[in-house]
Amino acid sequence: MVNKNSLLHENERLDDLQINGLEIIQHPGKFCFGIDAVLLSAFAEVRKNETVIDLCTGTGILPLLLSAKTPAEHIDALELQTESADMAARSVQWNQLEERINIYEGDVCTASSQLGRGKYHVVTVNPPYMNDRHGLTNPDLPLAIARHEIRCSLEDVIRESARLLRPKGRFYMVHRPFRLADIMVLMRQYRLEPKKLRLVHPFADREPNMILIEGVRDGKPMVKVQPPLIVYDTPGQYTEEVKAMYGLTT
Repeated sequence: MVNKNSLLHENERLDDLQINGLEIIQHPGKFCFGIDAVLLSAFAEVRKNETVIDLCTGTGILPLLLSAKTPAEHIDALELQTESADMAARSVQWNQLEERINIYEGDVCTASSQLGRGKYHVVTVNPPYMNDRHGLTNPDLPLAIARHEIRCSLEDVIRESARLLRPKGRFYMVHRPFRLADIMVLMRQYRLEPKKLRLVHPFADREPNMILIEGVRDGKPMVKVQPPLIVYDTPGQYTEEVKAMYGLTT
């Protein structure tokens, strides 16, 4: 039996995930999960007896949420940064999910070599959004790596996702609308056929600031654009759909 007191380090906190009693270990002064991870966990479709790999897992939010929301048989997760990977592994232990979730430290650029080609039914990824032409790079290197394409590019993410997937396996990613053209071109290049797209708007009258996209390895051409997802009714007030994703509905 793991001594839970040993799993929580100095200045770390436990956040309630509002589902199945799960909690995640986070450090408030460092990178914490955001709404994009929650939206991706609701968008991804995982079926019974399927295996999942979550790339760029950070502190492990996607594996935890998917373990509660889906009937996945097993979930692997890959994270480059040692500190984040360690935090994710401790969250798995805290929630006693070692039999369903494995956290690996490793590089997305060589993920298929490390974990195996054609191994997974589903890939999920919440990658760094910004390339060298977009946004100011955070002076804190761990945060910069999480948000900017410093250690991996969008092409690396899509190429390795395609290699990790079984034939007809499914790819789910959250990203930014300004990268949509690049995303679609690269998905086609690496035989991940775009199948489903949903735009996420902060408010009903604002332009989208996130996209959710599904691709199928060697799928047939046809993409469905789903109704827009609106995050807020009014400032600080989530819509009912987003509340349900957070487990905040009564």
